[in-house]
Order: sequence, then C-alpha cells, then structure tokens
Amino acid sequence: MSQFFYIHPDNPQQRLLNQACDLIRQGEVIVYPTDSGYAIGCQMADKQALEQIIRIRQLDQHHNFTLMCRDMSELSVYSKVDNVAFRQIKNNTPGPYTFILKATKEVPRRVQNAKRKTIGLRVPDNTIALQLLETLDAPLLSTTLILPGADSAESDPDEIRDKLERQVGLIIHGGYLGEQPTTVVDMSEGDATIIRLGNGDPTPFE
Repeated sequence: MSQFFYIHPDNPQQRLLNQACDLIRQGEVIVYPTDSGYAIGCQMADKQALEQIIRIRQLDQHHNFTLMCRDMSELSVYSKVDNVAFRQIKNNTPGPYTFILKATKEVPRRVQNAKRKTIGLRVPDNTIALQLLETLDAPLLSTTLILPGADSAESDPDEIRDKLERQVGLIIHGGYLGEQPTTVVDMSEGDATIIRLGNGDPTPFE
C-alpha cells in the first residue's frame, strides 16, 4: 500500500517532505504535484524504480524522461548549456517549460535519448515540488503521470490513489490540479526550437 501525504500547497510541512525524501532514497517511486498536473518520479540512478515507472505507464524504450531540478545551478550540472541558452532559460524559470539539452556525463546513459544524447530538464513552478527537490538535494527523474489509455495527465490525487495505491511508494496530495502540459523547447543544437506548445509562452524562444 502507498503512503498518502496531504501536503499544504503554499506552506509544505517540512516533516512530511523529509519523510517523502527518505522514501525516495529507499528506492520508492512517488507521485507528486507540479505546475503541469501530477508527475511520477524516482531517484535518477535507481534502475529498478525507473523500470517500475516504465511498467506503470507502459512506456516504450524511446520515451524521453525529464530531470526535475530545483534551480538553474542544478540544471547546468546535468546539461551542456551555453551562455545564451542559460540566460533564456534563467529568465523563464521556474515555469511550465521543458528544455531539451545535451546531457553531461552526470546523467546515466539509460535515461538519455539514445541517439541524440539529450535529456529533458525543467524547474517547476510549484512550491511542493521545489521544496521537495530542495530537501532531496538532487533532481528527480520524472515523467508526467499519464496512465495507459488516458490522453492527459492525472489531476485528482484521490483518483490517483484509487488507481495506483498498490504500485507506488508514495502519493502526495498537493491539491486538485488542471492539466496544462509544458511547452517543450529543444535547445540541444544551439537555436531554440518549439517542439510542443503548452502552457508556457513560446515568445521568448521564437
């Protein structure tokens, strides 16, 4: 059975964040709120937890995962980002954007795009997610929680509990969220290219 934590969306309880991070470090998969619906995530280096996420979402081997980072300095540890891209990203984070960048050697090869050696990175504009990442002191390997047969991200934590309480270690109830996909910006080849139009305004990258 999953743990189920009610965490306040504006003033997250540090005690619960500490417990959540303990579970992540023990290898558990967690469901947590972001600024684009709920996400499912685990430690970046945890192969078994990654395989668990792939099973839950029924993903193929080409799925692009995202590293959720707490800030720009963490993002730049795991990606190769030039000065121009750094400024563009910094001016628009935290926010509903996913940036595709070349991965550094800090990123395990199994979570990179096999052909392009890229990784998605983002800094979410959600207080619970940011404080969770701060407490964990590491990024979370994540993907949007879209269950098999569904078209959009899960937004109701009670429904998530009904569907997944035997498949994940923790579900964080952080409110009822709208489904607003991120805008995906590919900056891996220098110039910014909008790959998917979502909730983030594309204008700064056009």
